[in-house]
Amino acid sequence: MTTKQRAYLKSLAMTMVPIFQIGKSSMTPGLTQAITEALDARELIKISVLKNCADDPCELAELVAERTRSQVVQVIGKKIVLYKEGKDNKKKIILP
Repeated sequence: MTTKQRAYLKSLAMTMVPIFQIGKSSMTPGLTQAITEALDARELIKISVLKNCADDPCELAELVAERTRSQVVQVIGKKIVLYKEGKDNKKKIILP
């Protein structure tokens, strides 16, 4: 992913609301499956890491990206933005 593409995805993610929360149980197989399904449907998602989660958000972002075969767009504070290129051309985000 180029820096121009990453900047474009960051601008799209700014207005998004986090659709998942990672809490004290951290990454469960069910959460991984749900995130994978959301990425397939939306391509770009935002995840919030709650205060009671003991794991580092940067490490969590890498772990989630590896498990879901996606890319980390950014990690700011306790917010993670992930991108995974979709297969459906109708819903596809056009990267510059």
